[in-house]
Amino acid sequence: MKSQKIYSSGSHEWIVFGRDPDKPANVIDTNQYMIKTKNNAFLMDPGGIELFAPMLASVVKEVPIDQIKHIFASHQDPDIISSLGLWDKALTNATLYAPQIWEGFLRHFGMEKTEFIGIKDAGSSLSIDQLTVEFIPAHYLHSSGNFHVYDPQAKILMSGDIGVAIEPHTAPMEVEDFDEHAPKMEGFHKRWMPSNSAKNDWIERVSQLEIDKMCPQHGRIFTGDNVKRFLDWFAELEVGSAVTS
Repeated sequence: MKSQKIYSSGSHEWIVFGRDPDKPANVIDTNQYMIKTKNNAFLMDPGGIELFAPMLASVVKEVPIDQIKHIFASHQDPDIISSLGLWDKALTNATLYAPQIWEGFLRHFGMEKTEFIGIKDAGSSLSIDQLTVEFIPAHYLHSSGNFHVYDPQAKILMSGDIGVAIEPHTAPMEVEDFDEHAPKMEGFHKRWMPSNSAKNDWIERVSQLEIDKMCPQHGRIFTGDNVKRFLDWFAELEVGSAVTS
């Protein structure tokens, strides 16, 4: 599994893990993100159970495992969090932050000793050393309880399933040509995003944020002007429209 630093400052770093050439052929590639501060690490949507071993090996190259004190689950899908039960055994003093409505589902992944803090629908924030990140509501996109993570210092939005394109692990990590990339996203967003009103609410919400990088769970990262180009494209897209009969 590859790791790549996508932001670095005196206070913290962002690292993305993914593009795993050794993953099973019938398992889609996922992006896992981690924020690393001086004394702590925050692991976001740590991946499926089948990726736990390579993820753990990659993570401990970046940070001592006892510094991983915060985990985030954006929603309930197994491709991004079915490894939670194994992380529960590997970590000694961690807290999981996830939508409040999904606690009963998340317990099925085998969480026993990890503390659970449910995020209420309106969102909340988390302080990690000198950094404060925000949990941004993204309900019904595509999960009925769903959050994204915004870092106002790095100006990075971890956008979950918004911005996704399902591509092979050989694809570039960043969007290079938006017009060429857009058709790869269209089918996914039409099928998996069920609500135009929820979509428009999210666009209005995140348009008020300063975003230099938008980082989805699958596919490529959007940088610079491509963030606004995505928001404009998404605003025009009629979602929930892939199945008509």
